[in-house]
Amino acid sequence: MTDSFAIDPTAAGLPDAMTAAGGRLTIDLAALRANYARLAARAAPAECAAVVKADAYGLGIARVVPVLRAAGCRSFFVATVDEALALAGLLGGDDILYVLNGVPAGAEAMLAAHGVIPVLNTLREARRWQAFAQDAGRPLPAALQLDSGMSRLGVACDEAETLAEDPAFRAAVPLRLIISHLASADASADSANADQYARFAATAARFPGVPRSLANSAGIFLDERFRFDLVRPGIALYGAQPADVDHRDAVSPVVTLEARVLQIRDVPVGAGVGYGLTFVAARPSRLATLGVGYADGWPRRLGGIGAAWFGGRTLAIAGRVSMDSMTIDITDLADGALGEGDWVELIGPHRPIEMVAQEADTISYELLTSLGRRYQVVATGADGVSA
Repeated sequence: MTDSFAIDPTAAGLPDAMTAAGGRLTIDLAALRANYARLAARAAPAECAAVVKADAYGLGIARVVPVLRAAGCRSFFVATVDEALALAGLLGGDDILYVLNGVPAGAEAMLAAHGVIPVLNTLREARRWQAFAQDAGRPLPAALQLDSGMSRLGVACDEAETLAEDPAFRAAVPLRLIISHLASADASADSANADQYARFAATAARFPGVPRSLANSAGIFLDERFRFDLVRPGIALYGAQPADVDHRDAVSPVVTLEARVLQIRDVPVGAGVGYGLTFVAARPSRLATLGVGYADGWPRRLGGIGAAWFGGRTLAIAGRVSMDSMTIDITDLADGALGEGDWVELIGPHRPIEMVAQEADTISYELLTSLGRRYQVVATGADGVSA
């Protein structure tokens, strides 16, 4: 998530961004900081890292990372090399930066120069990093991911045995961490969690003295054995519930999304609304057009399904979501209660992100990371931290 257009609206003779934007995204940095603190306390004595891939789940690494560092976080995970390079300049000398998708061929020197720790995901990649370290004439640390049952990324457990038994690899590549990823941690009773735990623990034991990490956000809320030496929360930091059990005592909402009313109109019975005229007024109706659409990351599939909230009422989306706008039915509001230029809630205390994601037949991760670049971003609660 980046702030609205990189121009000075006042110098350009335009309204300020607060009044010009069709949507307003408020990020509660105090809630972000509190979420980290509560997750770290729950995970202790394991270290609590932070997953800040996808531009801190769309909220902006330049805004989020200083707050997490001020809260005590010193280990950070991103997905790709370009994310790692963008983040490296925001970190201190005692911070550790891991890149989960590993090191593409040809990027070894770049990662080594910036002190980025690649997460090695295949035996071939591990041998390539080893060869680069040997050619460089110095040990180069890495993390090693095991495929404990998700079949996505990671060295097969039997292949990992080859690395464990190779002193040349261990000398050239001092391992900072052994990790794996839980496929079903959000379903706390799923037997796959115990199966992955057992497979991971047995293989990680072949690398004595190397810290271990298995728990993602949801994994932190499984029993304490899943926490090992380091936990890697992502979505829970940003205020979405990570599991099938409500953990609002530990995870507070961080994001509020509002849409500005562009126009209000009255329509008669039988009037169609929006592309395809899929909504037809069954009564004389008052409609409000909002300045948020699918180009802003608001799912098109919410047309006729989703809603906004204002004045104590849920206001259904009438018709399809367009690229830059959508329409809501405000007939049940008192006359004059909502006017052009006012704001309605799309995500917030009355429309939690989990509810909206369920209506859109998706997950909070996708919804959060899809939010577009046209919102006016308001960051609150930084308390002196650069954000």
